Amino acid sequence: MTSSDLIHALKASRPAAPTALRARIREISAPETARAPWSRLHFPVRRAALIAIPAAAVLAFAGAGVLGFARSGGSADALREQALSEKGESGGVPQSGASSGSGGVHGELAPANPLAQDSAIGPAIGRAQRVSATLTVEVSDSDAVSRAAQDALDLTRRLGGHVVSASVATGEEGSAALTVRVPVAKVQEAIVGLSALGRIVSQQVTIDDLQASLDQLEGREASVRGQIARIVARLESESLDAQTDAVLRSRLRTLRSEFRELRVGIASTNAEARMSTIQLTVVTPGAFGSVAPPARLDRTIDEALNVLAWEAVIVLAVLIVMAPFALVAFAAWLGHRLYRRREEERLLAT
Repeated sequence: MTSSDLIHALKASRPAAPTALRARIREISAPETARAPWSRLHFPVRRAALIAIPAAAVLAFAGAGVLGFARSGGSADALREQALSEKGESGGVPQSGASSGSGGVHGELAPANPLAQDSAIGPAIGRAQRVSATLTVEVSDSDAVSRAAQDALDLTRRLGGHVVSASVATGEEGSAALTVRVPVAKVQEAIVGLSALGRIVSQQVTIDDLQASLDQLEGREASVRGQIARIVARLESESLDAQTDAVLRSRLRTLRSEFRELRVGIASTNAEARMSTIQLTVVTPGAFGSVAPPARLDRTIDEALNVLAWEAVIVLAVLIVMAPFALVAFAAWLGHRLYRRREEERLLAT
């Protein structure tokens, strides 16, 4: 008998299932029937993940690009000032109005406008002080660099000063570096005049007090002069033995040598206090000392990367917070799955 004949014979005979088998089938199908309504609410997790993850990535990159473009619209001057400020803090060109130095009294001079001359801190009258200044000004082009350098030299000579060193480079990115000395009494006038040569990029004035050192030198000089006078008077007026005479004359030579050194030190301190030192740097927008602002595209990319970094931090924080709940849910799902498998094995075994 073939299989088709056997199937036909079974259909024709319509065998009836035993009562025990029917009860067993009802027992097995009862839980499945109870769970049937929930099967309609089954959520396709894999399909949703395949759609949600790329969509979230696209939204994150798009949001970062929009925010980066919106935040990169600052003016070129503001970006240049910020870059110069950061460079000054890291040891580059000093910031406008900064003061540095040690062992003295420091003062700031921050007049970008000549009218601010009266408010500038200058040297104290009647005290010996070392005054130094550093200026960086920006001009439009290389020709303006040459004109500014010549004007600076003319101003120095007009104020009674002299040039210590000068270096002028012309070309596409011209620059000039000058070191001049002017009388301390006219240092404020010199700084205001040099500041007017272009746009001030940085400006620094340092004042170190030398009066205490000068007073000490002059006091020691007076003491040594008195000792020399007493020894000379004793040698000329008294009749001394050979040993005492030799000791006094040796002491006199030592004091006279120290006296000459003290006089040189006093003269050097007074000369330093009479003349101030000014270092002037003239640059063009593309030369060293002037920071060109980055392009709008570069600023947009930088801001977008910053936004993406913050988004990554937020996602990481959410994952850290949700990790315990996810572990509990996974453990519950795994336990339920193992329980169902064990029940199925028990039912099949009976």
